[in-house]
Order: sequence, then structure tokens, then C-alpha cells
Amino acid sequence: MPKMKTHSGAKKRFKVTGKGKVKYKKPGQRHLLTGDSGNQSRKARKPVIIAKADMKTMKKIMPYSF
Repeated sequence: MPKMKTHSGAKKRFKVTGKGKVKYKKPGQRHLLTGDSGNQSRKARKPVIIAKADMKTMKKIMPYSF
């Protein structure tokens, strides 16, 4: 069997934590920020752990990260 390729976009956007959870940065912090409320901007700063339901997909597109 040949090796599986990791999804190029996924490897740039997601990181696997030590316990095997996947974290990513929320979108919306680059430009056009004047329309957002402060509350929205603060919430977008923190990284987020993906939902358990999405783990199956993540394991498929990033096979060697787990």
C-alpha cells in the first residue's frame, strides 16, 4: 500500500495537542475588523478544539498526526 497524503490545507490550519485533540484558530481576525463588536473579536482570539463528531474526518485528512 502506498502512503496516504496529508491534506495540504488541513496541515496549515490544524494542530494536534498532546492528548490527541485537534485545535485551530477561529477565522475573522485579519481584515475588515471595524464592523465586529469587541466581544466578537475577543472570542475569535482563542484557539478552539474541534467537535468530537469531526474527529473521523480529521483522522482521514491528517492520517499521520494521531
